[in-house]
Amino acid sequence: MGNIYLVRHGQASLGAADYDQLSPLGEQQSRRLGEHWRAQGITFDAVITGALKRHAQTLAGIQQGLGTQHDALVWPGLNEYDSETIIRTVQPGELVKPTTPEGYKQHFRLLRDGLAQWMAGVVSPQGMPTYLEFVKGVTSALDHVRQQCEGNVLLVSSGGPIATAAAHVLRTSPETSIELNLRLRNSAVSEFNFNPKRLSLVSFNSVAHLETPSHKDWITFA
Repeated sequence: MGNIYLVRHGQASLGAADYDQLSPLGEQQSRRLGEHWRAQGITFDAVITGALKRHAQTLAGIQQGLGTQHDALVWPGLNEYDSETIIRTVQPGELVKPTTPEGYKQHFRLLRDGLAQWMAGVVSPQGMPTYLEFVKGVTSALDHVRQQCEGNVLLVSSGGPIATAAAHVLRTSPETSIELNLRLRNSAVSEFNFNPKRLSLVSFNSVAHLETPSHKDWITFA
């Protein structure tokens, strides 16, 4: 029996030239999570991350807060889908980087539409796996943990894979995973229990480490 702590990366750089980079706040969120776990006496027996920069940076912040170092197994199946490529399937042409509240709303409206069509097999975003291949990348990481790990396992990933993992365990529809995905907060923790035969969801999208008067302004979604 063991526990998976599946963490979404800290705040990245939405609207910047390189989204795959933690913002200064994202670095703070990650360190704060490690500090929170250190105060609770939580340690990890194995660490797995996606292959993106923001995953590695989030892990570095968590480990700084924990005061520990772990060698991480890099699992590309935990990488996020390419949101810009998905949006281009429903709105061809040059994309305008969102800089205003209305711009962000439009970005996520297009993303929701593109995700639904990708999941249904209606569109095939260039350079991306099919949705079934994407799901397989996520579930293969979960299967690896069930078969090869024990104790506390830390996984650092992104909103899409985390929502996919939760939807897989709960046996919900792909459309439900979109709603889960778009509500995930930065550095949020989703906890699963596991044994060699099954996984069960314990909690989803928790930011207990930020729910204090001095940190509540650190809660972000993008």
